[in-house]
Amino acid sequence: MSAQRLLRTRCFPRLPAAMLRRYSLDASNPLLRTQGYVNGRWLSAASDFPVVDPATGDEIARVSNCGPAEAKQAVDAAYEAFHSWKRNSAKERSVVLRKWFDLMMLYKEELAQIITYECGKPMSESLGEVAYSASFLEWFSEEARRVYGDFVPSPAKDRKILLLKQPVGVASIITPWNFPSAMISRKAAAALAAGCTVVVKPAEDTPLSALALAELAEKAGVPPGVFNVVPCSRETTPAVGEVLCTDPLVAKISFTGSTATGKVLLKMAADTVKKASMELGGHAPFIVFDSADVDQAVSGAMASKFRNCGQSGIHDGFMDKLGRAMDAELRLGHGSEPGTTQGPLINTRAAEKVVKQIADAVSRGATVLKGGKRLEGSFMEPTLLSDVTTEMICTKEETFGPLLPVIRFNTEEEALAIANASNVGLAGYFFSQDVSQIWRVMEALEVGMVGVNEGLLSTPEAAFGGVKQSGLGVEGSKYGIDEYLEVKYMCFGGLKP
Repeated sequence: MSAQRLLRTRCFPRLPAAMLRRYSLDASNPLLRTQGYVNGRWLSAASDFPVVDPATGDEIARVSNCGPAEAKQAVDAAYEAFHSWKRNSAKERSVVLRKWFDLMMLYKEELAQIITYECGKPMSESLGEVAYSASFLEWFSEEARRVYGDFVPSPAKDRKILLLKQPVGVASIITPWNFPSAMISRKAAAALAAGCTVVVKPAEDTPLSALALAELAEKAGVPPGVFNVVPCSRETTPAVGEVLCTDPLVAKISFTGSTATGKVLLKMAADTVKKASMELGGHAPFIVFDSADVDQAVSGAMASKFRNCGQSGIHDGFMDKLGRAMDAELRLGHGSEPGTTQGPLINTRAAEKVVKQIADAVSRGATVLKGGKRLEGSFMEPTLLSDVTTEMICTKEETFGPLLPVIRFNTEEEALAIANASNVGLAGYFFSQDVSQIWRVMEALEVGMVGVNEGLLSTPEAAFGGVKQSGLGVEGSKYGIDEYLEVKYMCFGGLKP
């Protein structure tokens, strides 16, 4: 049975066959590129690999499968380009980044279409990601001109002390599939603003967004070798990753992905002592206290879709309202179909992981209040679980799917103990109207970012990063550019007092 027929009979029973046949990425999209991008040129590899629409299983493109040779070529090109790019004035780099931002906004529909077809997001979310992605180019175009050093008072009268900030060099950027555009721009914009050059290795599921960014970078005037993209298949990824993490010409690694993979990359980087920033695994607690505005908490949960803890006094009311909101607001479908709020998961492996977590939870006493079923392909019903305990896999592992497990708790101390038991600490959310409690919990949560009465945190103005095994360093904010800079101390002596 064809993928479209399966979707027509199971996932989208109300959609006519004619509408299903419309679901194809527009081949005339001016940003659709399928080759690698190295030293300002589009580069074919000896083989290619398929990029699949996760909603239908249909192949939408075949992309050059770059290997270690192409990765090395990209590193060499970036190293050569670094020597000229770093000498550009901060204002010149700022102007280029601003042009790149303007082009992203001009082509936002085309960029969003690519995200929807390779990642599965509804168009509304894809358009939101494009705006979010572009915002980092805008932000760091401004921060490029604010890389200040220091003039430090000297203890000796015949000396002057200067602290100068300089770009570290070539940065390898390795990104995941869940934000295929924003995870690249958040890193690359900071790097280029600082005067670094980059080699991007996008996720094998979503390389088209990275290549579309390269197309716009070229149009914006980013010089050859400054921004390079080496897409590759899952099978080739380890060999390409090894080049990007061990080559002595690479000075910096920026990675977003799993904690397990991050540890492997850090070990690779250790031999040449590379600077590294890592945004790794998270498992964000979402705590709703008795004093919370329940409607506000439900809205926050719908927006963020993380695991939840509900205090006993408001637990039942919260669950009832959350379940009704899921019924009213969520609609499964292809991301390009108007009205769709929930697209597919990125691939069948992701769906299988959610199914495993639900089965484990049910076997340990959890109750499925909403959803719980896997549909054809990589579609999952949005699922709400109650009677969840900390022994269940869904409270220990990241899900990357529409699964909301809810744990009932009685005291603030109990909620904090549950939230802080994890070995990762990226973000945490809680809802409360008690000012004293807000300050206590905000300070006690062992995470890098806290949302208080708010389910959506990310913005280029704020620092994004975690604690514990959620990573190293931060992205965004005025601090994000520091990840691509080193401080040089200059002592100017022999001066006559």
